[in-house]
Formats: sequence, C-alpha cells, structure tokens
Amino acid sequence: MEWTIKSLDQYNTDYQRSLNDTENYWAQIAKTFTWHKEWDSVLSGDLSNADVQWFKNGQLNITENCLDRHLKDKGDKVALLYVGNDPLEKEVRYTYKELHEAVCKSANMLKSLGVTKGDRVCLYMSMVPELLISVLACARIGAIHSVVFGGFSSSALASRIEDADCKLLITNDAGFRGNKIIELKEIADEALTLDQCQCIEKVLVHKRVGNEVQMKEGRDVWWHDLYEKSSSDCPAEVMDSEDPLFILYTSGSTGKPKGVKHTCGGYMVWASYTFENVFQMKDEDVYWCSADIGWITGHSYITYGPLLNGATTTMFEGVPTWPDAGRFWEIIEKYKISHFYTAPTAIRALMGKGDEWVNKYDLSSLKVLGSVGEPINEEAWEWYNEVVGKKNCPIVDTWWQTETGGIMITSFAGVTEGKPCFATRPMPGIEPVLLDENGKEVTGNPAEGNLCVKKPWPGMLRSVWGDHERFKQTYLSAYPGHYFTGDGAKRDEEGLYRITGRVDDVLNVSGHRIGTAEVEDAIDEHPEVIETAVVGYPHDVKGQGIYAFLIVRSEQNEDDLREEIRAEVTKHIGPIAKPDKIQIVQGLPKTRSGKIMRRILRKLAAGEFNSLGDTSTLLDPSVVEEIKKGLR
Repeated sequence: MEWTIKSLDQYNTDYQRSLNDTENYWAQIAKTFTWHKEWDSVLSGDLSNADVQWFKNGQLNITENCLDRHLKDKGDKVALLYVGNDPLEKEVRYTYKELHEAVCKSANMLKSLGVTKGDRVCLYMSMVPELLISVLACARIGAIHSVVFGGFSSSALASRIEDADCKLLITNDAGFRGNKIIELKEIADEALTLDQCQCIEKVLVHKRVGNEVQMKEGRDVWWHDLYEKSSSDCPAEVMDSEDPLFILYTSGSTGKPKGVKHTCGGYMVWASYTFENVFQMKDEDVYWCSADIGWITGHSYITYGPLLNGATTTMFEGVPTWPDAGRFWEIIEKYKISHFYTAPTAIRALMGKGDEWVNKYDLSSLKVLGSVGEPINEEAWEWYNEVVGKKNCPIVDTWWQTETGGIMITSFAGVTEGKPCFATRPMPGIEPVLLDENGKEVTGNPAEGNLCVKKPWPGMLRSVWGDHERFKQTYLSAYPGHYFTGDGAKRDEEGLYRITGRVDDVLNVSGHRIGTAEVEDAIDEHPEVIETAVVGYPHDVKGQGIYAFLIVRSEQNEDDLREEIRAEVTKHIGPIAKPDKIQIVQGLPKTRSGKIMRRILRKLAAGEFNSLGDTSTLLDPSVVEEIKKGLR
C-alpha cells in the first residue's frame, strides 16, 4: 500500500505531516479501505472533553476489509496457519477463501442462536482456529466480542460476563496447554452458576480435547452440530465507524477490571497502519505472533492487523518450553517464519535454557524480530539479536497498551534505527510528552517523566464499557488535555524513548497487566488474613514478580498458609496472578492517616534498603526494620 514508510527521511516527513495536517493525513490512509459510506469528518472532539470520534458517520464492516477485499487477488493465499500444542499434530491452513467461508458459516451460526447487532458475545477459549473465526464472525454481524483469556478463573470470567451483559458464551470442552489440559467448559459452568451470570442465554461448545462434559439442556449446544448446517452466505452488517467492535478487560489500579471499548473505523485504520509499517512484510513472508488472542496483542497482531494487510498469520496453541525448549525454534524452521513477535518473558525463559536449543535449528528464514508486552532488558535484547537473529534481523521493541489499540512507540523494521531497550520513535500521529508530578512538561534532552500523549489517535479506546466517568478519571484527569499512559519514560540525547515501567499500582507480570488491588482483594478473601499489601519486584524471567506482605490472625504453619493464599488468588483471578513471594509481617508501613506507603514496600521487595527515602511521616518506623529482618 502506498502509505508504507520506506526510509528515515520519509518517516520524518510523514511524522510532521501527521501532526501538522492530521485530518488529511488520516483521510488519505482511510481511503485505501472499503467503505459503504465515506465519513463526514475525519476527527471530532478532543482529549479534554473525552468525546473523540474518528471518521464520523463513515460506514463499513471490518471483516470485509480483512477478508472480502482480498478474495479476488489473494483468495488462494494462506491467511491462517494453525500449529497445535502437540508437535505430532498436523498443522491446519486456511486460505483467504476458506477463512471467509468459515467466518460466514460461523456468523450464521451465531445468528441462529439469536445474536444480533450490538449484542455482546463472550469468548472463553483456548488457542484454536475457531477462536479467531468467532472473533471475526461477531464482527461480521455487528456483535461486540469480549474475549476472556483461558487462564482466568470462574469468578474472573463471571465478573467480565456480568459487566458486559453478554448474551452468548463460546467455549471449548477443554484446551491443551503444554502437558496440561485446561477444563474450560467445567470452569465456564462454574461461572454460570454464580448469581451475577444470569444474562447468558446460550453456550456454544467447540470440541477440542474430546473430554466428557456436562451439557445443560436448552442452554448448551455443540459447535459442530450447528456449523455443518450453517450457510456460507453471510452479507456483512453495515457498521458506523464509532459503533463498538470489541470490549477487552484490563486490570486497573482499583480492584474491578475495566472493559476497554474499541470502535470499528479508527481501530481498523490503526491496526492496519501500524502492522504494515512496523513489520515491513513482503507478500511471500510468514508472520508469527506468539501471544494469545485473550490479550490485545492477539486482537491487533494475530487477527486484525495481519488480515487487514492480506498477510499470512500464524496461531500457536502451545507453550515455548513443551515438549522441550526448542519448540519455538522448531516452528520457525518448519514453517519458514520470517517475522517473529514475542514477549521478553519468553525470551528470558528460553535464554535460560541455553543457546544449544536455538542452534539446533535453521532460523535463516527470519527477517524481523519483535518484542511486546513489557520493556526488554539489555541482556535479553542482546541474546535475541545475536543468538536468535544472528545479527541479521532488526528488532522492533514495541510499546503500546490495551487502551491504545495498537503500537505507539517503536522502530520500523529496517527503516528507522533500533537501540537496545529503547522503544525509540513515536508512530506518525502520536505526540508523546514527558510531564513531571505537577503536570509541567519536561523539555530538552535527555529527560525523564510520566509518559503522556498530547493528541487523539485513531486506535485509542473510546470509553470504559458502561462507565464513561471511570474512563475520564483513569486516563484523562491526571493531566488535563492529555492521555496518561500510567508509564514512566526516559528520552535520550537523540530524542529516543525508553519505557521505565508503571508508575501506578499496576504490575506488568510476563507482559500481563495485573492490578495490585485485584490481587489484594483476592488474598483478603482468606479468613486468616487481616490486611494485605501487594507490590511488584524485579524478577529475572517475568520482568516483575508479585510480592505480598500479609498481616494474619493467628500463629499457623506459614508454608501451608502460603499455599492456601496462592490457591485463593488462583480461584479469584487465575494462576497468572499468584504471588511469587509471601511475607507474613506484624505491621505495614503506614502514614498517620492510615495510608500504606507502597513506595517503601517496593524498595524493600527489591532489596534496595539504602534508598528508602523519607520515612519520617510513618506512624511506626520500626515496622520497616521488622520487614527488613524478614526479608534478609
């Protein structure tokens, strides 16, 4: 497409144009898509009044742009390459024609279950092709998809179903994950017995493992029974550019997860534009993002971004270390993957297994490596560059969020320079700014501050589902007129950006955002716990680990209590939120007004005993010494 940036000079020109002539810049890009009706205005509203709209009154359907418009020239090209959990299982390929047919059949299946435009559909599935197909089937008929990661517990699933008031739940009988089987239908059934889940009318069950499952008469239906009978003719529902496309839940600094709302037109343009420019793919290339569709990375860079660009996207069911630590590299060799996008957590875990696992395989097909989910440390960057990329593959270290819809700061593969640990440059349309605690801009280079964005961009979230006030408070109130990312950043002498991590009470564990309040709420459910404080600490593999400080009621076996606490967190949120370290304490560092000073706990958890800062405002400074002793 003509808007692919091919040189640093072109990047600089496009970047300035995108800021100085914003509406014309995005209008030209948007015109390359299929619209039923062109927009009345490119951009209206702004960040100060929280009512941003892109391509207002434009009409489209995102699946026509992902599928239908490619059928003439790319109908026989592989759209989706599916690699199962077991290396002995044969891969599955869908051409653009076959994927189009599967999406249309699935969309008609949803219609037969009473799903109409605007209804919410919850998807709680493992990484099977039917998950990606269901996402597109919802979009085809104007239903709003809400994918819940298959590692979440029944109560976490129930709260998300309730918040979005979902009508239909789609799940598997069970899912494979390494050497484990995840009983998805059983967990879903448990969620649906909870009081808050009365909105679900039907449950559609896809058979993946072949387990015996309970099917509730009148509610539960088998995917294969309906799919075979469904017509492959399903005209796309015409959507308004600002109609909701999906809701995706993300942890906040308060206990209740936020349903981030993305809309059809702006998200489509942003997902497509960022994919095209960051990865710089050629038509014959094979792209693989190792994320799960339960996270935003899987929405934008397994599903929508690649398909909007007519690329071949790879979907993987398994884990990086099963049946052994060579699994990723074996897949890259076997399927001649050219573009590989994964998380620093996976890179660090595989680095720890030794170079020999990488060196066993021929990775000469690789052209571009990507990193996503959290800042990558220098040691992992260098290993990725030298051992995996053989110093031949540019690394795109991408910074973005669920809320941003797509990549915000990054290098463009082979076009703009990369720098270890630096996300580097903003995408065209993104005007980052560093602000101090008082909201004053930190100018000049080098600089450090809270990372904010000055102007709206097409892919930004429009609201928090059902709670616009929370949207305004969370993202737009800390620094009026700016979008506050919740991250800190540094800018070097050349103006390149490095993300330093969260500045609020949200942890980034293996690239997954987990709210400390959410973990604290789960721990507090244990009858022996009086009070809890949860902080993050540096973790060699996960980036951030979870450290829980607990005050408990009575003397009991601490090892048993720790196991019970971890089980409690798994039950309420899922295994990803289990604390790595649990310390039983007599007291927590509090101000005289009763506020827990988490800043001090973060320092203690990181072992930084000599830089605790001012402790004079503490009600009882001796608490800190007691915690230190326990840590040592």
